[in-house]
Amino acid sequence: MRIEQQYTGSCLCGAVCYEINGPIGEIVECHCSRCRKANGTAYATNAPIAKADFKIVSGEQVLKKFQSSPTTQRCFCGECGSPIMSIKADNPDYYRLRIGTLDTPIQQVPVCHIFVSSKAEWDSIHDDLPQYAERP
Repeated sequence: MRIEQQYTGSCLCGAVCYEINGPIGEIVECHCSRCRKANGTAYATNAPIAKADFKIVSGEQVLKKFQSSPTTQRCFCGECGSPIMSIKADNPDYYRLRIGTLDTPIQQVPVCHIFVSSKAEWDSIHDDLPQYAERP
């Protein structure tokens, strides 16, 4: 389900603020080890957004990028460390937004869990969403 409107978001300290003028794609919960490390949580809640619809309103100078794999760059606030998005080389027209940074309420809910084959051993999934060993 894609809902079209304007969204705003920011990092924990407020240094990085952004807006999205377009739809947010399907929300997924990623349990891969890289997302766990990057977010410090059991999984990352991500959704694709068109790069053309995304704009940094303030804090571009503190936004840092880290090449976490040959095909993935992770972008985060250099002041507070909040993960904002990732950039996948194989999907250059889209960012993977970290949904927890949105300030605008959304109606969408996650549609599935991915990379559950590498989920944290201490985490349990307690919903009926589809689960995929890797990326479907």
